[in-house]
Amino acid sequence: MRLDPARVLVIAATKAEAAHLPPEVPLVLTGIGKVEAAAATTEAIAALRPELVLNVGTAGALRPGLTGLFVPSVVVNHDYSADAIRALGHDAVDEIDLAGGDGTVLATGDLFVTDPVVRDAIAARAHLVDMEGFAVARACQRAGVPCRLVKIVSDAADDSALEWTAVVDACARLLGHWVRERLA
Repeated sequence: MRLDPARVLVIAATKAEAAHLPPEVPLVLTGIGKVEAAAATTEAIAALRPELVLNVGTAGALRPGLTGLFVPSVVVNHDYSADAIRALGHDAVDEIDLAGGDGTVLATGDLFVTDPVVRDAIAARAHLVDMEGFAVARACQRAGVPCRLVKIVSDAADDSALEWTAVVDACARLLGHWVRERLA
C-alpha cells in the first residue's frame, strides 16, 4: 500500500505516539479515550476531507507472545452494552470490519487495562486493546472515509501498562517508520 501524504490524515491520541511521524503527513492529536477520539476525528474529516484515515498508536497485548506492529482487521467496542441496547430495540454497533488488515482483532474501551481478570475477559474477543481505535473507525465509517488502524504493542495489558512512558518513544519510532515506508 502506497500512501499519498496529501490524501491521508493521520490520527494519534498523544504527541508521544506521533513523535516520529513524517512531517509532511497531516496529523491530528485527539487526546486519550473514545469520546476525544471520536470528536476530533469527526471534526478533522469534516475540515480536511481525507481519502484515508490512519489511526496510529500503542496497544496492550491481550494474549501471550504478541509483540510488534499490527494492522487489525476488526475493531470491537469492549465496554459498550450493545446486547442490552439491542434488547431495547435500538441499533448498536460494537464491531467494525476493516479492509486490508492482518487478521488481528483490536478491542477499544475507556479502561486502562491492568487487571488480569479484565484482560482475560477482553482477550476472549480480541488480541489487542487500546482506548481510541473503535472511536476513530466508527467516525470514519459514519463519514464514509476508509480507515486503517496501525497499532504497536507497548505492554501486556497488565501492570506493565504503567510503564508506558518508558517505552512509547521506541514504539513511536516504529510507527513513524511504518508510515514513512508507505508514502508515495
